[in-house]
Amino acid sequence: MLKNKALLLSILYTFALTVLSLIKLDLDDVEENIPSFSDKIFHFLAYVIFTWLWFNAFFYHFNFNKIKSILLSILVSVTFGIVIEVLQHLITTTRGFDILDIFANILGVIISAILINNYIKIEVKKY
Repeated sequence: MLKNKALLLSILYTFALTVLSLIKLDLDDVEENIPSFSDKIFHFLAYVIFTWLWFNAFFYHFNFNKIKSILLSILVSVTFGIVIEVLQHLITTTRGFDILDIFANILGVIISAILINNYIKIEVKKY
């Protein structure tokens, strides 16, 4: 299923992440009950998924080899994360640029790439 819908899922997730990153979120009531670093965890997890989805799009839909798919998914994910942070600063009044968000994004990208690389090695060894 994922192999057939890899590109569509990647595009839909990118759109959803863009919207969620740029809309005004009224979290005043929620923020007092959650740890201050929780948004970094969200960034980390969001970019683990983002990188994994784009890897699948490059690997299964475009039929790129494993290394090229991993490298492209890293490039797309890191670039997207930086662009979103800049857009939050430039076009919104309720969101701002945060270098720690970019670091959390990049850490998510790196962990995802490592997991993808290890998973593909395991899958290849099964056959």
